[in-house]
Amino acid sequence: MEGSAAAAPLRTRVCIIGSGPAAHTAAIYAARADLKPVLFEGWMANGVAAGGQLTTTTAVENFPGFPGAIMGGDLMKRCRDQSLRFGTKIVAETVAAVDFSARPFRVVSDKATTVLLADAVIVATGAVARRLSFPGSDAYWNHGISACAVCDGPAPIFRDRPLAVVGGGDSAMEESSFLTKYGSRVYIVHRRSTFRASKIMQDRVLRNPKIQVVWNSVVVEAFGGADGDGDGGRRLAGVKVKNLVSGEVKDLQVAGLFFAVGHTPATEFLGGQLELDSPSGYVVTKPGSTHTSVKGVFAAGDVQDKKYRQAITAAGSGCMAALDVEHYLQEVGAQEGQI
Repeated sequence: MEGSAAAAPLRTRVCIIGSGPAAHTAAIYAARADLKPVLFEGWMANGVAAGGQLTTTTAVENFPGFPGAIMGGDLMKRCRDQSLRFGTKIVAETVAAVDFSARPFRVVSDKATTVLLADAVIVATGAVARRLSFPGSDAYWNHGISACAVCDGPAPIFRDRPLAVVGGGDSAMEESSFLTKYGSRVYIVHRRSTFRASKIMQDRVLRNPKIQVVWNSVVVEAFGGADGDGDGGRRLAGVKVKNLVSGEVKDLQVAGLFFAVGHTPATEFLGGQLELDSPSGYVVTKPGSTHTSVKGVFAAGDVQDKKYRQAITAAGSGCMAALDVEHYLQEVGAQEGQI
């Protein structure tokens, strides 16, 4: 790889790429198994701070062990501290390229400042929720605007309030149906006159009396308002919705806006060396395991999970990956004295 000669390669039994719940759970298990893992946590990888998507959230109420909730950033700091406690070496650099064509595998950080040779690699780089951009979309992010209905929908600020979902696929249908348990009404804002979701999901939504579809429309602005919540209008009060047929813009009074327009798995750095699910781009793993299409390379967390995408399921798959790595290294006869 170009520029790799500038750095003397490091050597490890297992390299973990990522910084979220999957990566750190894998690191904790691998370190406790005396595999001495090296973890690349990235530096604003995919535009997100080390710690992954949880660092962009506020209170996390559905992660076991925290009955009073915990801030997403605080949860990931605890995970990182636990990884370090058991001996994980953490590198604050973003992986730019890998070479899985020969063993040991080669992992290179951006600008080739660190080159690592590893007997096994765990890819746990996650997936970034796609966000729409319009006036107010940043100002009200985490103050009424979210990309995860399951994570944030049950929050008190959304209870018995009108809510809106943007999207037209199965995810939008699922999230809209889920939100009807909490919101007084759920609007689906969709830019076309038909959904692309499966028929069974469409039928379920269209039959639900609490769901109203706003067809041929897009959100063009988000705004706040003085509703007595004491946060100076920082909380979302509604959105402006433009009808793409008539051009008319109307205000939609909602307390929450949820993007359900898909996720982008962080797999570009893999350079096509692992089998990816088409067209979504998630890493394909063998059923019931974290094994990928390349023996000795494993995937955990949202980078291989297009269905659940929860912190707790990511952590569980991180555990699986570490156990799979341990078994793999035993099979190939890798021993600490050899590296």
